[in-house]
Formats: sequence, structure tokens, C-alpha cells
Amino acid sequence: MSIEVVKIRSDVKRNAITLTCVGFVGMMLGLALFLSSAAFFAPGLCAFSLGIIATVIGVSKQLEPEVTITLSAAGLCYHHRRGNLLIDWDNVQRIDIPQSLGNVGNIELLFIGIRLKKINPVLDIIPARLAIGLLTEQRPLLMSAVALDENLVVLEDHLNAEFTPLLVHDERYRGVLAMFGHRSEMLNRNLGYHLYLPFDCLGTEPREFLALLKRYQQQIREAAWCDKVD
Repeated sequence: MSIEVVKIRSDVKRNAITLTCVGFVGMMLGLALFLSSAAFFAPGLCAFSLGIIATVIGVSKQLEPEVTITLSAAGLCYHHRRGNLLIDWDNVQRIDIPQSLGNVGNIELLFIGIRLKKINPVLDIIPARLAIGLLTEQRPLLMSAVALDENLVVLEDHLNAEFTPLLVHDERYRGVLAMFGHRSEMLNRNLGYHLYLPFDCLGTEPREFLALLKRYQQQIREAAWCDKVD
């Protein structure tokens, strides 16, 4: 039984070229106003500043991958501008929307959480550039995890621990991989998941994405059963 490959495209790249062009025009207009007259200094500065912002956002959007997530028989592959990460289906224990404790109850975080059976397969293949990028981008998750304990000492202790080697299932990791492993284990203890996919990479509503994953995993199980029978 063959499994169809599903490629998910997000809206992150939408209007990327338009923003870049508008930003470039804004910068040129700002320079023209600067050079034309001192009376136009303020409008020129405003146009130039907005042009820089639009250009940076536009270029950043263009650097994002066209396909953000690929589902295949091999697993779920997360495509990031810093690299790709393949998560084997056999290593997935649970996928859902993580929650954090707020003033009025539990609050759903803007991520899809993936709880792994073992962190080692991920640490063995994740590119260092991607690990560094995720450590930076997922700081809000770290703060949400610490908020559950309402103790900043926990945050300080964890940040200090991130710089120490990590021993998991008799495998030792150092450097960036150890930092990423420590962070993943800490988030799993506090939020229930090791890895996190931001909503803006899903290409659809989070609940629809979860439903798609469940259907796809069911196809994987059915295909595996058919292979055993054959």
C-alpha cells in the first residue's frame, strides 16, 4: 500500500515580493526628499525608515521555505530556513496543542507540540544552525514553562544547566546539541512536549492540521499492517 506524500505550504511568504518592492521605493523616495530640500527632512526620514522596515520584512519572507512541512511514510519533516528536521512516526508519542497556565485558566499556546518517545534520534540528525534558531525562536515557550512554577530561580537554574553536557539513554551530547536537548527535556516536563511547530507554518487551522495528522498516521498504520499480511 503506497502512502501519498503531503506537502504543506504556509502563508508566510505571501506578499514578500510586494513588500520588498514597496520598501525599496520608500527608501528611494526618502533619499530623494533628503536631497531635494531641508524642508522635506522629516517626511524623507519617515519614508526612508518605513522603506527599510518593509524591505527587511519582505526579504525575510522570501527567505522562508516554500514548503514548511512534508508528511511521508518516513515521518514528519519540518522545513525551516536554517535546515530540515525529520521526525520518525515510530518516535512520536503524542501531537497536540500545548497549554500554559494563565490568570483565568489554561491558555493554548500558538504551537503544535510533539512529544517524543526518545529525544536521541532528533539530536542525532538536527543541524546545528536549526538547533540554534529554534532555541532563539522558542524563548516564549521557555517563559511559559517557567510561569507554571512562578519561580524565576527555576529559569536561572535551567539556563545554567543548558551549558552542561547532556546524557540521554547512554548517549552524551555537548555544545549546541546539549543545549537543545536540555531545552526540549525541560519543555517536555513543564508543557508536555519536546518539539514545537509554530501555527504560521501549518498552512491551515491548527485543529484541521491535527485532524490531517491523525488521518495520515492511520494510513501509515494501515499500510504497515498490509505489509505484514503480504
